[in-house]
Amino acid sequence: MPLKKLLFKSGVNRENTRYATEGGWYECNNVRFRKGGPEKIGGWKQINTTTFDGVARSLHNWITLTGQNLIGVGTNLKFLIENGGAFNDITPIRNTTSAGDVTFSASSTTLNGAISSTSATIIAITDATGFPVSGKILIDSEIVNYTGVTNNTLTGCTRGASKLIENVSTSTTAATHSSGAAVTCFTILVTDTVHAATESDFVTFSGAVSLGGNFTADVLNQNYQVVSVETLSTYTILAKSFSDTSLKFTNVVSTSSDSGNGGSNVVGAYELSTTATSSTELTGWGAGTWGAGPFGSGEASTEILRLWSQQNFGEDLIFGPRNGDLFYWDASVEGSLNVRAVNLTTLTGASDVPTVQNFILISDINRFVFCFGANEIGSSRVNPMHIRWSDQESAVNWSPAATNQAGFLTLSRGTEIVTAAQARQEVLVWTNSSLYSLQYVGAGSGVWGAQLVGEKTSIASQNAVASANGVTYWMGKDKFYMYDGRTQTLPCSLLKYVFTDINSEQYTQVFGGSNEGFNEVWWFYCSKNSSNIDRYIIYNYAEEIWYYGSMARSAWLDSGLRNFPLAATYNSRLVNHEEGVDDNETGTAAAITSFITSSDFDLDDGHKFMLMSRVLPDVSFEGSTATNPVVAMTFFGLASSGSGYNNPASESGVNTGTVTRSATSPVEVYTTQIHTRVRGRQMVLKIASSATGVQWQLGAPRLDMRPDGRR
Repeated sequence: MPLKKLLFKSGVNRENTRYATEGGWYECNNVRFRKGGPEKIGGWKQINTTTFDGVARSLHNWITLTGQNLIGVGTNLKFLIENGGAFNDITPIRNTTSAGDVTFSASSTTLNGAISSTSATIIAITDATGFPVSGKILIDSEIVNYTGVTNNTLTGCTRGASKLIENVSTSTTAATHSSGAAVTCFTILVTDTVHAATESDFVTFSGAVSLGGNFTADVLNQNYQVVSVETLSTYTILAKSFSDTSLKFTNVVSTSSDSGNGGSNVVGAYELSTTATSSTELTGWGAGTWGAGPFGSGEASTEILRLWSQQNFGEDLIFGPRNGDLFYWDASVEGSLNVRAVNLTTLTGASDVPTVQNFILISDINRFVFCFGANEIGSSRVNPMHIRWSDQESAVNWSPAATNQAGFLTLSRGTEIVTAAQARQEVLVWTNSSLYSLQYVGAGSGVWGAQLVGEKTSIASQNAVASANGVTYWMGKDKFYMYDGRTQTLPCSLLKYVFTDINSEQYTQVFGGSNEGFNEVWWFYCSKNSSNIDRYIIYNYAEEIWYYGSMARSAWLDSGLRNFPLAATYNSRLVNHEEGVDDNETGTAAAITSFITSSDFDLDDGHKFMLMSRVLPDVSFEGSTATNPVVAMTFFGLASSGSGYNNPASESGVNTGTVTRSATSPVEVYTTQIHTRVRGRQMVLKIASSATGVQWQLGAPRLDMRPDGRR
């Protein structure tokens, strides 16, 4: 028989059975399509070796008047600005104490009895006075973590624990210790009657003097993260000391000489409270900050991860967390990268600045600062459907008057404004059930007018919107949408696959972004059993096709001011996507596993059993850096559409061949043929690679086959 050429439709389709989608592709990971053919996606590479604190949820890129190419990075713990590979902390301060409001206490004692290396999780000490409720201690050379104190006994002990030495966790070994051995503590107890801190919050101390031993003024006067909150007036930190300027620190342990309290001039500057990395339902104690909301009441609440919105106002930055204040960072201030952002209400000329907002946007037209879901003038409570904007070209004047263009309006369709985005000559505003268009109508005419342009829509999250090629796309809670002057449902061949395996409790984590170099829009989401982002889906708007895969990312930015699309990882790094062919997140190349599997396709007309004896592959390795790039080409023979290709051997067999390129020729020289013996009425093809340095694209392979009986 003549050779059978395999040409599949581009894109991946999971809306029907594998056989019903014959002639196409059914499964994939880390693959995209170029001119109809599947190929492995590009690699990613860390932009620097420095990591940041927390999980990033917002990235914004702009250039200052002095030419600094900056990235605003909003995480669940901090707000930072990346510049030249360094992350600069500009997290706003929520409260600064008066001098003397903060005191420190260190603890040390001795063992009250010998302990062996296999002792239970209870350790008796001579005097537990001053010991934190939980902490980290040192006995001889062994570190022990404990979780409770009962009388003079440390409980919940973990033997052979670890400490940080220059940011590297160094473990110790459980050992035998004699009675009377010194017990010193890495944990410092901080007393502040109005700290209002929660676990993981950050505070910077200043004005402290040495406690008398290892806990010197340099050790105390630093930025610390709260380890645990013990009472309304006390919390703990882990002492640390920096050995150089490379941000590497070592945990410091107390001595018996650390008996002071830091002096009468200690000041604590508390940063904005931190949040969790995912949405969690909380009840009663711990369900919010001390004394607030359902704390201690037994009521339930949902802890929502922190979502930032940020935009540059000229060379400066305006930003804020959802349901929080507006903050301003002035890039023109000398040493601005070392200066924290301030509340917009504190700027000269500030008038009626919103004190709470859910989303911030600065319009391209006439530069208005918008707050969506803001407090109305004269009220401190948020109205989730209320929009306010500042005077033209002003970030501080929010008082409507006949002499300016500040103003407000309230939308009616929906119960909450979710997000907004700048489109062509209009600002799009999404509520949880509708889409509005805001258009500038001029002074004296209301300034901005709202027009309803979409009804009965949904949107997954604040960050689920992406714009590309003049069109705005977004992910809803059961489908995808697009707006190009009219609101439309975006047909999707992966709809069932995505929305039957998505964690609906984590919709707030969903985010989208463009990858315009490849005509793509990406969305990232949590699969059903994950509380972190682990999946993505891609829409190729040039070819109108879809494909998907698994990848852990927390934020995305495709900026024309950078050479590559940028993403944030859960390892607290920023990586350039489409740079290289491997996973270089940590600086060491690792393979990106990629594959694509076809739907079932008939051999001949599907009536007879056929024997495939030879394959003429058609694979390009252009762009590979490996000496001998290789892909595996696997054929699964099926007796019927119900056979299932995962276990077809009992019916018809499986055969895998490798396709390689010559290492000595600059031109593409392929494996000319693969000899196989696969029998069936229909077949599934899989292309996969799992080695470093490999880039591949599939063309049109051909099969050599003959009839092999009938059943």
